[in-house]
Amino acid sequence: MNEPKIRNMEDFAAASGISRPTVSKYFNDPDSVRKSTRAKIEAALKTHDYRPNIYAINQNRRQTKNIGLVVPNLTDPFFASIARNIEGLIVKQGYNPLLLSSHGGPEQEIANLDSLRSIKPAGVLLAPLGRASDNAQLAEFTEELPTVLFDANIDGIGEAFFGSDNDQSIGLIVDYLCRTGEPPVFFEMKNPINPNAYKRRAAYLAAMERLDHTPHLIQVDGDGWNFEEIGFREGSRILADRGLPSNTVLCSNDRLAIGLLSAAFESGLRVGHGSGSALRIAGHDDHPFSRYTCPSLTTVSQDYESIAARSVETILGIIDLEKRRENREVTLFEGRLIMRGSA
Repeated sequence: MNEPKIRNMEDFAAASGISRPTVSKYFNDPDSVRKSTRAKIEAALKTHDYRPNIYAINQNRRQTKNIGLVVPNLTDPFFASIARNIEGLIVKQGYNPLLLSSHGGPEQEIANLDSLRSIKPAGVLLAPLGRASDNAQLAEFTEELPTVLFDANIDGIGEAFFGSDNDQSIGLIVDYLCRTGEPPVFFEMKNPINPNAYKRRAAYLAAMERLDHTPHLIQVDGDGWNFEEIGFREGSRILADRGLPSNTVLCSNDRLAIGLLSAAFESGLRVGHGSGSALRIAGHDDHPFSRYTCPSLTTVSQDYESIAARSVETILGIIDLEKRRENREVTLFEGRLIMRGSA
């Protein structure tokens, strides 16, 4: 005769001969019940092959053990890497990460936040789209739930922001490129979606002025997150026109640089050091694929391990204290120059 199906915690309690409150207490904190009771529950779990709905349990707590994690686009390996790092840190602290992607769209970003509202997470880690974000709705959400921003800053929103020091990192690579060859032009999208791009543009202009070089912005058309496609398409057009005032190109991000490297190859131009090289190309971010391009890409590495660690540490501190911050923290981490074959 088949045993009745265990559908919920009430069924499990009845089947195991343990009271429903004791079972609930165990699932909230196994160490809160007596050792003999814990052993009995764990034996019953194996016998009945029952797995509780952790999210339903969390919903009944005064404070849930869920932490929301929202990134702009999980198809971007950079955001996939930092999300994986943050997820690991959250799990290590005994919380459940709820990972959502905005897929580059402001409507999806707000839909993600609405979904998190219904789940009632203890806190949220948010990498906003930036320019495309609905700031009013983001501000309303962060008033309701403790939220820490990372990667892209939106002034006045969230308890804290952790990101990269674009002034330092762009200054670092501009110094290097000027020291080792012709001063770079800056290859970027005319209307970038991420606010970091605007900061990098300003940092490039400031660094070139400081070094007493004439800056040149190469601003190309393109929208959204298809950076490699934009870099290849617009790079091919510019290289065909021989429209570069320098043989050194600093791209606003590595994904644009990867597209430009491909355009140079298709155009028959050698990229790298020494005689026979027509171009030097560099990027920013140390994208996971940048070391595997041909030639490998010179870039600046963001300290995303520190960004992830401080973001998680801060949201957990707010959760533990059950108190919102009076003053918003902004911390920027320095980048590290990665010298490879492309420059």
